Amino acid sequence: MNRALFLVIALIGLVGLAGVAWWLQQPDRPLGWQGYVDADYVTIGPTQSGLLTSLHVRRGDTVVKGAKLFDQDDIDDRAARDQAAASLAQAKATLVNLQTASRETEIAQAAANLADLRAARDRIAQDLERNTRLMRAGATPKQTVEQGEQDLASAAAKVRGAEAKLDEDRSPTGRENEIAAQQAVVLQQQAALTAAEWRLDQRHVAAPAGGRIADTMAEPGEMLNAGTPVVSLLPPENIFVRFFVPETDLARIHVGQQVTIACDSCAKDLTAHVSFIAPQPEYTPPVIFSEDTRSKLVWLIEARPRATEAPILSPGQPVTVRPAS
Repeated sequence: MNRALFLVIALIGLVGLAGVAWWLQQPDRPLGWQGYVDADYVTIGPTQSGLLTSLHVRRGDTVVKGAKLFDQDDIDDRAARDQAAASLAQAKATLVNLQTASRETEIAQAAANLADLRAARDRIAQDLERNTRLMRAGATPKQTVEQGEQDLASAAAKVRGAEAKLDEDRSPTGRENEIAAQQAVVLQQQAALTAAEWRLDQRHVAAPAGGRIADTMAEPGEMLNAGTPVVSLLPPENIFVRFFVPETDLARIHVGQQVTIACDSCAKDLTAHVSFIAPQPEYTPPVIFSEDTRSKLVWLIEARPRATEAPILSPGQPVTVRPAS
């Protein structure tokens, strides 16, 4: 009986030694961390309240930057834009009128009138000079000379008025302060038109980036408040991988480091670059299981693949992340 027990014990020892030898001969399994694919969705809605009239995309569609997403009723905004454009045109016309000199015919008439008044003034001056000499000789009464002096002063005043009128016709019809005020009106109307055009453009929403339509949350005919989500867009550059690293492996990874991503449908050469390392640890999420994890405290790490490779990944997909060799 003792001999049989001895044989059993010896056999167990041999099996144990063989197992240890086999384990020591096995290559080290590659370091890997468990994680999943996540994404930052772009939720797009109107900037103004209004009626949704059309939806140009559906869930699953792929769109490019600038593609039409949806439209709102724009009748009021179009009318406001047209009114602002008309007001601006009127303000500009008024400014041009203030800055423009009189017509050529009016200028020619004013010049002819000035020439006639100057000739009359010169004639009166000559008559006054002659009558002054005659008065000194006693051939003309003093009253005639005094009347001539008054006529000359009146004629000179008329000439000065005609000169001022001609200068006015040759220059802008408005005063400088009136022109400056009208220029301010033009700028004000231009700003009003810009605002009206912006409000009109906001009624027709386009994709801010290319990507896949993840969901639509409204249908034509619905009244929407400003900011109400209508389309959820997923640009490929917004797809990233989240994985969790235990404290024992934290020193192996840093921001900017290249890592490889493995999943059931991923290409073997799929890579990403670490973009974020959480500043503090957290408890292992219950959805993450790893036989290599020895600690309940892990660090959240994020890595972003190239935009050309990101569409291969689907949000929620489990992955294994390893340091790139």
